[in-house]
Amino acid sequence: MNKLFISEDFKVPELLETDRFRLRMLTINDVVKDYDAVMSSIEHLQKTQPFGPDHIWPTKDLTFQQDLIDLGWHQKEFQRRTSFAYTVMSIDEKECLGCLYIYPSSNTQFDAEIVLWVRQSEVQSGLDEHLFEIVKQWMKQKWPFTKPGYPGREIDWETWKSLK
Repeated sequence: MNKLFISEDFKVPELLETDRFRLRMLTINDVVKDYDAVMSSIEHLQKTQPFGPDHIWPTKDLTFQQDLIDLGWHQKEFQRRTSFAYTVMSIDEKECLGCLYIYPSSNTQFDAEIVLWVRQSEVQSGLDEHLFEIVKQWMKQKWPFTKPGYPGREIDWETWKSLK
């Protein structure tokens, strides 16, 4: 039997809210706002490579339906507790500002792989750095991980891959 990513008795946090954003489970109901955030940020996301240099997501030919399928996949994994995808929403829920993903680590030196991104229009506001700091605190305070990894942020992707 595979080792559980998190224990069955762990209560997964449903919400994290600051004066700048609301973090909650990403669902298929977010597809319109998520698709807008992704498609308006293609150049930024390809440049920053939040999922690593070998990952080409997103591309300009990503369809609305493909995004819906991705969100459904993330929602099901959240429900099954095999990974956790959160949407970063404006406080009024009118705009998707980015996403946070918590995966089982592909690297044996870490117990979770944390990846996040913000939409291109939020880069100048400093939201990326703010979100990252808040997420690191949240991981320490509310999640059971002893060694979360932040590839592409606290450890470069090349080193992350070499430590497997």
